[in-house]
Amino acid sequence: MSHEYVSNTKRIWVVFGLLSVITTVEVVLGIIKPGALEFNHFFGLNLLNWIFYILTIVKAYYIVWAFMHMEGEKSSLRSSVVWPLVFLITYLLFILLTEGHYIYEVFKNSTIKWNF
Repeated sequence: MSHEYVSNTKRIWVVFGLLSVITTVEVVLGIIKPGALEFNHFFGLNLLNWIFYILTIVKAYYIVWAFMHMEGEKSSLRSSVVWPLVFLITYLLFILLTEGHYIYEVFKNSTIKWNF
């Protein structure tokens, strides 16, 4: 039984290109901060932040997919790795937004002053 050598150079460049494009979009949006995205809100957070969260999750998923070689694994193993992470990230985002909004309202509507 022999194993044939396969070059992954093209795949490496595709992964590099995709991650570079996503990172470039994040950096450009962070620098120019378009008013249409920054001042419009969706579920208590501006659209620009939602875009950053989504792009970061896409990058994280693609890094796991490409560099942890998940594309070659069975779907049950991929699901057992990816779905808990999706659930935990969504849960963390929900908790952070809920608690952050509560703390903001407490400081905004009470006699307690901002001291930080």
